[in-house]
Amino acid sequence: MKDVVAKLLPEAERFLCELIRFESTPGREHEAMLFAEKEFRKIGGVAVERVMMSEAIKKDPDYSTPVEGIKYDGRFNLRVIRKGTGGGKKLLMNAHMDVVPASEGHVDAFNPQVRDGVVFGRGACDDKGQVATAYLLFKMLEAAGVKTAGDIVAHIVNEEENGGNGSLAMARTGEIADGCVVLESSDGKLYTSIRGAVWFKIIFHGKAGHSGQAGQTKSALLMARDAIAILEKYHAELLKASRGNPLFDPYPNPMPITFGKLVAGNWPASAPSRAQMEGVLGLLPNTTKEQVMDGMKRALSADASLAGNFELTFMYRHDSSVVDPKHELPQAVLAAAKRSGVALEVSAMTASCDAWFYNNQLKIPTVVYGPGTLKVAHSKDEQIAMKEIQTAVEVLGAFVVDFCGVAK
Repeated sequence: MKDVVAKLLPEAERFLCELIRFESTPGREHEAMLFAEKEFRKIGGVAVERVMMSEAIKKDPDYSTPVEGIKYDGRFNLRVIRKGTGGGKKLLMNAHMDVVPASEGHVDAFNPQVRDGVVFGRGACDDKGQVATAYLLFKMLEAAGVKTAGDIVAHIVNEEENGGNGSLAMARTGEIADGCVVLESSDGKLYTSIRGAVWFKIIFHGKAGHSGQAGQTKSALLMARDAIAILEKYHAELLKASRGNPLFDPYPNPMPITFGKLVAGNWPASAPSRAQMEGVLGLLPNTTKEQVMDGMKRALSADASLAGNFELTFMYRHDSSVVDPKHELPQAVLAAAKRSGVALEVSAMTASCDAWFYNNQLKIPTVVYGPGTLKVAHSKDEQIAMKEIQTAVEVLGAFVVDFCGVAK
């Protein structure tokens, strides 16, 4: 299979570069989905289904809302199917089509560049390089004449970056499988534990007034400042209580708190009556998203100047996803990597992704694996080496044969 993968690699590079040209930020993936649908349909032995989305998803309790104004009617995810002959395990894969907007200083983010076998551009590693990995895997299996007993299904989804609404829609179809691999850049590791996260918005209500009216005003901006200190203290306590997990402990801060936006005021000499702050807080498997959300509210409410003067809402809520490293799914991936001559180690993912929809909600054992590194994701230097995609497909090809079984 290695020779076949190498031969098809230029085709995967073409596919990836074409995908990068689509500015498929959340809510704008439609044209990229149409292109991927057309390309996957060309692969022999593969069927492609549209899984339609609708405005009804906004009523789902797990719907995420950090991006306003997104519409769903007429949009779709893709379900790419390679049927097995029967009797084997069914494997599910997931990759997302959406990307974050171009970073500051990222010139021609959607004009892919290839230099020395490395593809540069928005989405190269997060996550269009992973869509290209699935594409190359399906092409390789057909070209190599590999027939599996179990089905192989890939979900190509919308809106991972703003909370996983595409995977949420796929989870609500009730897909059944024996294992799932979420394709994300994994830095040469196999992630069996993936942290969760909550994205939050806090609106502070103060009392506006002139800078000369000290004691008669209550600055909402200073309330936000105080809230940052309170939440940083809460995060430190949460991190301390989360220690003792051998996969996460090597990281100094595997569940950071980030304050990404703060808007307040319209005049330098006036105390603002309103401030709005947004951020994200990670969480590890020892806590649930509900516990963390409740803890944040209690910490803020305990401050006399903040109590009753803020509105805390959550735009994105993911629990952690955990599979025992000894489970047959990660063990099969590790064995396939070893046979392919690839050094692969089990680790924990210190970012959040869509794994929890499959692992926690559909009860499908789920791991995260894929080419590239998240160190350059969402940056002006986003890139992926085609050699890493080649290696990942060699590993996944060997894994598929073992996990799904060879047709008899």
